[in-house]
Amino acid sequence: MPETTTPPLSSLIQDQVNEITEIRRDLHAHPEILFTEERTSRVVQEELGKLGIVHKTHMGGREPNTGFGVVAHIPATVDNPGDCIGLRADMDALPIPEESDIEHKSTVPGKMHACGHDGHTSILIGVARVLMQLEHRPNPVTLVFQPAEEGGGGGDKMCRDGALDGDEANGFGPPIARMYGLHGWPDFPLGTVATKKGPLLAATDTFDITIKGVQGHAAYPHLCVDPVVASSHIITMAQSIVSRTTRPTDSVVVTFGSVHAGSAYNVIPETCTLKGTVRTLDMDTRATTKTRFFEIVEQGARAMGCEASIQWNDGYPVTKNDDAEAERIAQVAEEAELANDFQWVPEPGMGGEDFSYYALRVPSCFYLIGLSEPGRDPYPGLHTPGFDFNDKAIPIGMEMMCRLALS
Repeated sequence: MPETTTPPLSSLIQDQVNEITEIRRDLHAHPEILFTEERTSRVVQEELGKLGIVHKTHMGGREPNTGFGVVAHIPATVDNPGDCIGLRADMDALPIPEESDIEHKSTVPGKMHACGHDGHTSILIGVARVLMQLEHRPNPVTLVFQPAEEGGGGGDKMCRDGALDGDEANGFGPPIARMYGLHGWPDFPLGTVATKKGPLLAATDTFDITIKGVQGHAAYPHLCVDPVVASSHIITMAQSIVSRTTRPTDSVVVTFGSVHAGSAYNVIPETCTLKGTVRTLDMDTRATTKTRFFEIVEQGARAMGCEASIQWNDGYPVTKNDDAEAERIAQVAEEAELANDFQWVPEPGMGGEDFSYYALRVPSCFYLIGLSEPGRDPYPGLHTPGFDFNDKAIPIGMEMMCRLALS
């Protein structure tokens, strides 16, 4: 990057912060959950249109060529450009009622931006504004505004619809060669940029189990087959996957989040249903865990005289950062003027992210920008009714994305 780029870049970012903040607060006030992001998409398209940036939508839906995802392309300004850089923002909100007294509080009952996607989308709009003002852009840049990160696999569907593939598929320009995404993070102080080489977030599989026994009177258990007792043994035995099947240096979470059976004090029910999630950080461990889980549930039920049926739902893959791109994040963060600290994340988290689908396709890195600050301690957590993206993090996110686009 030419040395003359950095000072004007910082100035250009600061010139845009107030307007981008207003866009962010407008998006916060009008949240849209997965696969319904029509207004948000329209705001993105209008902003891109003002800048003269070519873009297309109807991407990332449940079916091909549907949905409200937007892909936009900013060409390089040089004759021999470098790699095409992909920058991603997610747009959807969550079905959570907001509990706050902020002026830009959600106007949609039961829905709010509890994960900061309003901030991510606004940052990427700001990046588009800044990049279009630069005379020197060494790399073509593709902006990916995706729907349905919160459980809908929008990243996977954007890949399916050709967002990374350039002119050869359904996008623009050359195929994306490397990809970056960010997330506002309440656990880090404002001004901090953080990431990790290798696995950063977990694979997020879920399951639905029905244990079937024989119903009867609670006073005569010997005439019944009790699915509740069988389920209790299965729940306990499944934890042996963590303690006895998994390497001590690896990580697995097996959580039963719902157990439901019966409706009376004196009836042994016919069925008991179990729901939960399995989190893993390694693809081989993921496969081994699934195999062992089925063995324990099916054979455990059989040992108690019951039958088990299992519906396994493949979730997001492991979010695994490319080592070289993680190093690039560290270098760019150290050069940034608006960020004041870079940290290597010491260990992966067991949450999930569908940025993982991009990372399966091209060298990628997902990184975190801090949100907390004195006076707001503890900062409201992600997916809680009091969360609001910290607007002071907007210029930091913009600078990181702009510098990555120019790197």
